[in-house]
Amino acid sequence: MRKRKLGSIGTYVTALGLGTLTWGRDTTPDDAEQQLDMFLDANGSVIDSSPYFGGGEAEHVLGELLQSHVDRDTLHIVSRAGLGPDGVDASRSSLERSVTASLATLGTDWIDTLILAAPDQSTHYEETADALAALTHRGLIHGVGLGNCPGWYAGIMSTLLAERGVRLSALHVEYNLLQRGIERELIPFAEHAQAGIMVWSALGRGVLAGRYRHSIPPDSRAASPHFASFVEPYLGDKSRQIVEAIATAADGLGVDIATVSLAWVLSRPHVSVAFIGPRTAAQLNAILADLDEEMPDAVLEALTDVTSQTWGYPERF
Repeated sequence: MRKRKLGSIGTYVTALGLGTLTWGRDTTPDDAEQQLDMFLDANGSVIDSSPYFGGGEAEHVLGELLQSHVDRDTLHIVSRAGLGPDGVDASRSSLERSVTASLATLGTDWIDTLILAAPDQSTHYEETADALAALTHRGLIHGVGLGNCPGWYAGIMSTLLAERGVRLSALHVEYNLLQRGIERELIPFAEHAQAGIMVWSALGRGVLAGRYRHSIPPDSRAASPHFASFVEPYLGDKSRQIVEAIATAADGLGVDIATVSLAWVLSRPHVSVAFIGPRTAAQLNAILADLDEEMPDAVLEALTDVTSQTWGYPERF
């Protein structure tokens, strides 16, 4: 598996990251172990975790595997903070509690990249920056990323962090052939700030793997009470047109639909790592099979044009 630099901070990460969204709830601990084994065998290193995943169980599952199954030093663990019982909370006390709890659950001394889950407009920006900088200087986190934020917020937080001796490592955002909104503000900002792009839902919440072309499988996320509303926005006619265009390209190249979808994301400027969140080891195996397949530039450009026309995105790159 190829490696890429995470922004300008000097850390290298594997181009594909393993998400744990379903671990501990829809993915059993045994299946999570199989996924981790498969991912490590493919030389993967980046794990996307969160105290909020799997109904709060995902980091417990990952923590057990870290203690018994893998050398911690070989992994780049991403976790989140900034959500409290009443919603977004990026106050000093909330961030301290969240990081301390995640470290205890994971059984590790540090988090490689901590993502601020969302902007908190009720907490002064400087308090949030103070807390993130303090956690960094204490060595509890090695990098700071921002999640699900507009460009103006990224600019403010990047400046405040820099004033405290911390460089913004990454933007953690949704980006795929069904969601290209970050091209308007966040990719230009990432270029300016020399921050890496960590992509979540690189397969469009599963839709860009082709699972929903003809129906909604009963064991799929779209049929799950936990994720149906998460997937539903990508099941409309426009999305279907894009999936069929990807399927045509995949058929011509003799590869899986997910392979083409991932190749497009990984071809985009400033993308350091693309996260996938397979529910089963079989799904992960299918993705890994053709991961390093070279995609013709003409195919990637055609898909860019198709989605630009479908969604009306101006093409910058």
